[in-house]
Amino acid sequence: MQVSEPALKKENPLGMDGTAPEEYDSQSKLLQEFICVPSIDSAWFFKTNNGERSTAMFSVSQPDLLANNNRKHILYSHIMRHATNSLECYWSPFPIEMTGVSLVVPSNLGSKLLVVRNGEKGSPTKLQIVDQSHVEKEIHVDQSIHGPLFTDEWFHGVSWNQEETFIAYIAEEPPQPKPAFNDAGYRKEGSSEKDCNTWRGQGGWEEDWGETYCKRGRPSLFVLDIASGQLRAAKGIAKSLSVGQVVWAPPSSNGYQKNLVFVGWLEHNGFHNTARKLGIKYCSNRPCSLYAITCPFQEPNADNASVSGGKSDCSSIATNLTPSISSAFFPRFSKDGNLLVFLSAKRAVDSGAHNATDSLHKIKWPVDWNMDEHLGVMDVVPAVMCPLDGCFPGLYCSSMLSDPWLSDQRTMILASAWRSTQVILSIDVLSGEVTRISPEGSDYSWTALAVNGNNVLSVSSSPIDPPQLSYGRQAATEDQICGWVWDEVPSPLMAASNKVKALLSRHKFGILKIPVTQPSDELSDGGQLPFEAIFVSCEDSWQKPTALVLHGGPHSTSVSGYSKSSAFLTSLGFNLLIVNYRGTPGFGEEALQSLPGKVGSQDVQDCLTALDFVIKEGLIDASKVAVVGISHGGFLATHLIGQAPDRFAVAAARNPVCNLSLMIGTTDIPDWCYAVACGSEAKIDASETPSLDHLRLFYQKSPVAHISKVKVPLLMLLGGADLRVPISNGLQYARALRERGGEIKIMLFSEDIHEINIPQSDFESFLNIGVWFKKHLK
Repeated sequence: MQVSEPALKKENPLGMDGTAPEEYDSQSKLLQEFICVPSIDSAWFFKTNNGERSTAMFSVSQPDLLANNNRKHILYSHIMRHATNSLECYWSPFPIEMTGVSLVVPSNLGSKLLVVRNGEKGSPTKLQIVDQSHVEKEIHVDQSIHGPLFTDEWFHGVSWNQEETFIAYIAEEPPQPKPAFNDAGYRKEGSSEKDCNTWRGQGGWEEDWGETYCKRGRPSLFVLDIASGQLRAAKGIAKSLSVGQVVWAPPSSNGYQKNLVFVGWLEHNGFHNTARKLGIKYCSNRPCSLYAITCPFQEPNADNASVSGGKSDCSSIATNLTPSISSAFFPRFSKDGNLLVFLSAKRAVDSGAHNATDSLHKIKWPVDWNMDEHLGVMDVVPAVMCPLDGCFPGLYCSSMLSDPWLSDQRTMILASAWRSTQVILSIDVLSGEVTRISPEGSDYSWTALAVNGNNVLSVSSSPIDPPQLSYGRQAATEDQICGWVWDEVPSPLMAASNKVKALLSRHKFGILKIPVTQPSDELSDGGQLPFEAIFVSCEDSWQKPTALVLHGGPHSTSVSGYSKSSAFLTSLGFNLLIVNYRGTPGFGEEALQSLPGKVGSQDVQDCLTALDFVIKEGLIDASKVAVVGISHGGFLATHLIGQAPDRFAVAAARNPVCNLSLMIGTTDIPDWCYAVACGSEAKIDASETPSLDHLRLFYQKSPVAHISKVKVPLLMLLGGADLRVPISNGLQYARALRERGGEIKIMLFSEDIHEINIPQSDFESFLNIGVWFKKHLK
């Protein structure tokens, strides 16, 4: 008689709780409903022969979980405004997928398109010039000329000249040759990379700009001559300068000049002016200046003499245009070419805070390009220190449109944080007048996508309302005051499924003003004003669990816009309390500067104060509270479960700062540790070798100092390639918690950086947060 073998026991996949397969199944299906909705990355307008009609082109991205990347699409729309001011839209029937495309940039006149496919693993970068009917030219750029183009929000810069004959852009400098060796030893003469009889050494260490820029070459300026297909690197730029955000300058009065303006960052931004590239991602406090240089295709010519004194107005050496100010970026020339306008993070540079209140400035541009005389920098919008209630709180801009100008040539459009919302502003660069043009009575957040004459294409959203396209126009009211009217643009983009709409329709949101409970005479007036929290509530919210959601930074803002991950948590039946504690940008400079030196105490207290506020109002159940945060938000989450262990039932932290005394020697931004822990003394005390007193202070201000009191189940999600808060920080805390018998689950995403934003990793991280919270909040 044959005895059957016992059935093999099926084990759950690694990391999945044995009691939760059904929860994983249902939540993963729901999360895909949120994650896979497309997002608009950028938009452009093109002129048409019909004055009533405009053509808009949209660059759209959509996560592809199977391929673990983001699909890119192009979609067109014709927007027509009739004499009655009614709006009519016609969309292209299908989007066009841009396979392998890194970047698309239309020319200023809209008759040509640059399509960039960055090379990978040593392959050439491909540049296509496309006109209205075909590919006009394709250039393959070998890695020996330059590497991939930069596409990030900081170094990125692609600029067509007005005649559509040249394109300036930022790409990686080609790598320096490595030493070659063979059987006879060091080979002095150059050898091919494919020479099988030689091998390459490592050579000297080349420092990069930290998080996001690991192993990337120095950002350098190149110009493409479209007619010939020839490429040239800009000359006269010091090797110690990394460049970005290039734009073409207006022609000089003699009409011959082809000149460029760009942003430059010196490598000497380490402690006490030493040569070090401190991490630049999310760090607007890195000193930078605007520089001008001649296009490398500009040949010397006797006719290129300046009208003043016969001196040549073309410069082969980069000229610093803003030596009088410590920060200058996002350069934009006015339409008439008379003004160069730019943003400055001077407050961040001078204080050491990694993000602070911006200011807007201008330079009167010399028509003869004579740089011998000092170009005076004039204020347009200074930093706001302590705004009155409801008034403009200052500029907080993470980006700027490539063409932000209305048709009057003096008014520019910006999106900026305004307390817990993002708004669209118009700024008259001649008078400095700032006007909020997105609806004042709205708690939604707004982003400007493109400007078309006196119309602005925008996106608005809320925590429970997916993004909606709108088209704004100026309109005079009965009392002749010129205001803005916003019309919804019917769109197939960003549309949520019926299931998602039904789930979100059961919720509402509002912005709460939270009074400071422990004012101090040591605080400035702005530091004692109320802060805010965005409260997203379910039906019968007092019976449902609540997630306390904390942003990172600490100098970043959670605005009242739509977030796929937050909306997913909402759809699971959680209330969300999203706290913008003091130190958050958008509330004036004094409130922001109240936090440095007080992390781990003031910000922790603000979070507890916000929690107390909604409990006292009877809005939530105090026994069903979770906390989640990333980076400094993870710092606060782990602080809260140590300092107030009885207030929380469960926690999740993504790449959290757990031990400043360990982080100081491993992060790409050691100056951040000094800034948040030491405050105003940071720039004086900062050193690559912290003193024992500083190490003690760093430890005391860290969550690890309170680990003995933690009794809350903690999910920790770590990016294995994180240079900002390396995994050693989270792992030390997790192991110490496990050593004390605490419940801890660790998830490591080996290829991810600080954001954990690779599509599959992003999906799995929030799926596990949802399952973890559900498990511990039953």
